[in-house]
Amino acid sequence: MLSAIMVEHPQHRLRRPQHFHRSLPGGAADDLRFIRQTMERSVAFTAVSGWGLIVLGLTALAAAYLAARQPNAFAWLRVWLAEAILAVTIALLFMAWKASRRGLPLFTGPGRKVALGLLPPLTSGAVLTFFLVRAGMQSALPATWLLLYGAGIVTGGAFSVPLVPVMGICFMAMGALAVMAPVVWGNWFLAAGFGGLHVLFGALIARRHGG
Repeated sequence: MLSAIMVEHPQHRLRRPQHFHRSLPGGAADDLRFIRQTMERSVAFTAVSGWGLIVLGLTALAAAYLAARQPNAFAWLRVWLAEAILAVTIALLFMAWKASRRGLPLFTGPGRKVALGLLPPLTSGAVLTFFLVRAGMQSALPATWLLLYGAGIVTGGAFSVPLVPVMGICFMAMGALAVMAPVVWGNWFLAAGFGGLHVLFGALIARRHGG
């Protein structure tokens, strides 16, 4: 009788861990959830603000409208350079707000990797802007900006949520189209890219990743 009680079918032994997992107390389940979220935050930069991208898109659409009404190419350039400075300011403020609200690091860990991925293409874009303007090739600026910005978003976004590098690929595709399109369409490619894509992906990120 005693041996019959002690013998246990192998299938019963295999089922025990699953039963034990389902019967975890609430405190242990909360601890596991906290550990998982902490690990996710340590490998992905989740402080990208969808609302910030939407604001960026709206200001870019306004810039495209104003730039199209300028009397000369230099005035057009000043509008877009002012928009670039405004965009950087808005992006930093919204990321800082989201990081503070969710208790996330901004310039350490994944945030630093995102910045290091973004800086080389964006710096190249600034240098090429000066070169192209000096060489009288200002018509090449829209495609250059879209391609390099998209490249920066892809490389930096590799350490962020999955939607970010997808957005970068879309920017690069927009830049490729701008290369092949008539020169006079350049301003509207900037509107579609920096305006439309920012609004679209900003809405998706805000919905799926908490703001």
